[in-house]
Amino acid sequence: YFYSLTMKFKFIIKAGFLCFITLSSLAKDLTVGSEAPAFSLLDENGEKWNSADFLGKKNILLFFYPAAMTGGCTKQACSYRDDLDSWKSKDFEIVGISGDKPQNLKLFKKVENLNFKLLSDMDGEVARSFGVPQSKGGSIQKFVQGERFTLDRGVTTKRWTFIISKQGKVLYKNDKVNAAKDSQDALRFISEL
Repeated sequence: YFYSLTMKFKFIIKAGFLCFITLSSLAKDLTVGSEAPAFSLLDENGEKWNSADFLGKKNILLFFYPAAMTGGCTKQACSYRDDLDSWKSKDFEIVGISGDKPQNLKLFKKVENLNFKLLSDMDGEVARSFGVPQSKGGSIQKFVQGERFTLDRGVTTKRWTFIISKQGKVLYKNDKVNAAKDSQDALRFISEL
């Protein structure tokens, strides 16, 4: 009996140690030069968007933002909207990711005339794979043309921006984003390469 308990205890210790090692390796910070995690999410229309579809074809500018239709996030998204021609001329696909539901993103895109994909990361899995900190979700009330909307999100991510090369490597990481200047800051980085 004692031998059996000892063996079970040793197994639990080993399993816990392996679990700790696995979680530690998952929590590593994504750095410039790293391979960007491949991911697939629903866009504002509820359709699957897959990062692997762009490998070898286009660079990706990926920005994480806390919540659709809030002040800073609107400034950030509109900076990319206004600079889209510059990004396209440099062969980039622009993608914004938040913890919002797809229908929130559809409304956000319509209200602000956004001209690029918005992706829904409700459980924060993609944000975690990029090392982006997050907190619990929430909801906000917005009035659009006299109609009230409740915008729910599963998680609230920090505002981080990444540039991923056609080869899938992280070229740029900004974890101290100025929302209104995000697009210009990233474009300046690209022009200096």
